Amino acid sequence: MTHHSGILRAQLARLTGCNLETIRYYEKVGLLPDPPRSTNGYRVYPPDLVQRLQFIMRARDLGFAVEEIRSLLSLTDAGQQTCAEVMARTQDHLADVRRKMADLQRIEATLMASLAQCSGDTAPDCPILDALNCA
Repeated sequence: MTHHSGILRAQLARLTGCNLETIRYYEKVGLLPDPPRSTNGYRVYPPDLVQRLQFIMRARDLGFAVEEIRSLLSLTDAGQQTCAEVMARTQDHLADVRRKMADLQRIEATLMASLAQCSGDTAPDCPILDALNCA
């Protein structure tokens, strides 16, 4: 049920598939505005917040950090976004994703090499611990 043409937090969660704790977190970090309370004390969200929350969730799925999302939203909130600015921010994010992928590939190779040297028997010597102990 709607209250004064708004929706409640539980409805916002249901409409977006975002859990309540995450919605509270996004409010706390300023990605979602603090909703006004209705006369009966319920927090009532404007219906257009569904679209904003879906944008945030998609950006998080793509690995954008909270700060990066805040930056994108502040551009759109101010009506000052240009495709070039959004493109530059996305290129920066893609470069960061590629760095993380390279780090993960290096980690994978190290773990695979350590496991390959492991006998898995009851001996106290362990190549994995040796790899962790050396600098």
